[in-house]
Amino acid sequence: MRLLKVATCNLNQWAMDFDCNMKNIKESISRAKAEGAVIRLGPELEITGYGCEDHFLELDTVSHAWECLVDILLGGWTDGILCSIGMPVIKGSERYNCQVLCLNRKIIMIRPKMWLANDGNYRELRWFTAWKQKEQLEDFQLPCGIAEALLQKTVPFGYGYIQFLDTAVAPEVCEELFTPMPPHAELALNGVEVFMNASGSHHQLRKLDLRLRAFIGATHTRGGVYMYSNHQGCDGGRLYYDGCSCVIVNGDLVAQSSQFSLKDVEVVVAQIDLDAVASLRGSISSFQEQASCKQKVSSVAVPFKLCQSFNSQMSLSSPLKIKYHSAEEEIAFGPGCWLWDYLRRSGASGFLLPLSGGADSSSVAAIVGCMCQLVVKEIANGDEQVKADAIRIGHYTNGQFPTDSTEFAKRIFYTVFMGSENSSDATKMRAKVLADEIGSWHLDVSIDGVVSALLSLFQTLTGKRPRYKVDGGSNIENLGLQNIQARIRMVLAFMLASLLPWVHNKPGFYLVLGSSNVDEGLRGYLTKYDCSSADINPIGSISKQDLRAFLRWAATHLGYSSLAEIEAAPPTAELEPIRSNYSQLDEVDMGMTYEELSVYGRLRKIFRCGPVSMFKNLCYKWGERLTPSEVADKVKHFFKYYSINRHKMTVLTPSYHAESYSPEDNRFDLRQFLYNARWPYQFHKIDELVHELDNDKVAITKSTDQEKVDVPSNGGMGVVAAGSGNPRAGL
Repeated sequence: MRLLKVATCNLNQWAMDFDCNMKNIKESISRAKAEGAVIRLGPELEITGYGCEDHFLELDTVSHAWECLVDILLGGWTDGILCSIGMPVIKGSERYNCQVLCLNRKIIMIRPKMWLANDGNYRELRWFTAWKQKEQLEDFQLPCGIAEALLQKTVPFGYGYIQFLDTAVAPEVCEELFTPMPPHAELALNGVEVFMNASGSHHQLRKLDLRLRAFIGATHTRGGVYMYSNHQGCDGGRLYYDGCSCVIVNGDLVAQSSQFSLKDVEVVVAQIDLDAVASLRGSISSFQEQASCKQKVSSVAVPFKLCQSFNSQMSLSSPLKIKYHSAEEEIAFGPGCWLWDYLRRSGASGFLLPLSGGADSSSVAAIVGCMCQLVVKEIANGDEQVKADAIRIGHYTNGQFPTDSTEFAKRIFYTVFMGSENSSDATKMRAKVLADEIGSWHLDVSIDGVVSALLSLFQTLTGKRPRYKVDGGSNIENLGLQNIQARIRMVLAFMLASLLPWVHNKPGFYLVLGSSNVDEGLRGYLTKYDCSSADINPIGSISKQDLRAFLRWAATHLGYSSLAEIEAAPPTAELEPIRSNYSQLDEVDMGMTYEELSVYGRLRKIFRCGPVSMFKNLCYKWGERLTPSEVADKVKHFFKYYSINRHKMTVLTPSYHAESYSPEDNRFDLRQFLYNARWPYQFHKIDELVHELDNDKVAITKSTDQEKVDVPSNGGMGVVAAGSGNPRAGL
């Protein structure tokens, strides 16, 4: 037997905070050593943090990474353990995203990333070059100061693997696993048994299964040990890296870390018998045949043994059942952990949320409540870093710290119901009850006086006073009156966030939380610079349907029972007067349902459909209940308002990324914001298709009618049915 103990980790790094990142790296190596591991894998670009973006273009960033690596090597952290450490490296005039493999205070090999992530949220080609020289390893001249410090002038650089005395090990960096021809396939044929994938993979609802299936598939048919390491947490942007570092052996999961956690460092260890890999490969005839005519991959020989022989005192890691969270749990824990990282790293003292009593703002409140519960739970489990952060943010003294989530929420969370004459007592009460359940410091505020003052000023300037539509006003007046209320709430929210801590003798400021969902952003169903404008928004990339499901889940699992009533209420902005014969409803205002919006969003973004392609797809999807003309009207209506309101995406509050059809304008959904909202060419093509389909239906109807005339049944009743006046009769 060749027994090998390996360690992989989740690290909560912070882009450009080298002290924080170094502390976590060293802690992970120390824990791996303590467990007896001889291989330690860390996440991609772990020294700098993955999300440095244009900071990667600064020479300082690369220089500091080298300085940190030297500190790790000279500090003896790699003594007796192979460490794969991620950092940027400049070779010649090119900048590469690299894994640096170190052992016993020396750099053994530098492996540059060959296939860069360059879609969705990722823009690696903006900062890095893909390594294209696969034929052989090259000698890389270490920077002068680094070479002197390490007493090492050159190091092998490029695509290859490390051949130890008892096994072969190779890196595979993040995106490379998901390419059509991943490196591990070729490396396995060259005898590599252990693959190390350093990654920077973000959370997206229902995405984890795709990732795990890729790991399992990598070793299921060709054998091997697949190690995966990932970042975890908010490293300074919209993404939450969701950890789930793991070890797979011959297609079986044998170690898995958490997907959502407040921990800065989490290490998982697995003990493997590498003879099981050799045995599986030897039993697959096709593997043997392909290995016999493989293309040779360069390697670095290292005279060092990683494995131990048979030892009855050492137990092997057994296959585990994969741990998945439901979508509702993902909404609770992902944004909750992201908010905690943002809060503790921003210097803020808490959050302020305009709480309307509706589904969206109540979802945000519940996520903050979940965050408070996670903090208290982690402190109870002995996490000293979470405890120290909570004491600092909550301003605890005399050795006190959070032991109750509602008490902690009272210290760090303000909620404000900003009512007007158009607000109902029901929403006001729902907001109050939910605030009490969570424990927030809750305020009820009337904005009518401010609205009236602004309208009086407008009347003084223009001589006119606008009226709501239900009172005889025009659409322009009606919209203007709604926007006034929304924008007043935004101004009031930021004023309260900056001054309420001062009122209560608390230092610092509070972050304003937004609460517009992904569907409203897509449709533009929000006022520019309204109460959805905030510092950050934890639900800005989550659909209304998912939020409704989350509220039902949270009512039970988070203990906030009032959420069930909130979820059951019809969505309304409450910006127009309530009358006996009129009540404002979101879906009526939008001219489409939230369910339809999700369909439009997925077709537009995920399936890359323009108006014509969307029309064709929806004819298949909705053809049984809608005519082509009705489908065309819906598609045109959506694209009209999507394009009219696209400019709002340029000022959308930075949101937690959770959904693949997010319209977020900053980097994920890059499109213009000035459109011809009439879409003349595309809509004309749709009209032509509708005309063709209508003609086809008429032809089919006539053909059916003729068949019924030629072959009457039931005493000629078929002729009567065809002529009944229903143009769809017989279809």
